[in-house]
Amino acid sequence: MKRIGTWALYLVGTVAILYLALYAYAVLTQREFTPGDPIHIFRNPEAPNYS
Repeated sequence: MKRIGTWALYLVGTVAILYLALYAYAVLTQREFTPGDPIHIFRNPEAPNYS
C-alpha cells in the first residue's frame, strides 16, 4: 500500500509540474492586446441564420 501511495504522489507531482509548464507557455506566448482594438469574430458565411 505504501508503494501505491508513493506512485500516486509522483503522479500528482508530475501533473502539477506539467500544468505549471503549460501555464508558463500560455503566459509567455500570449498575443499582444491593446485596449480599443476591435474584436474580430469569424463566422462561417454558409452557417444557417436562426434569427
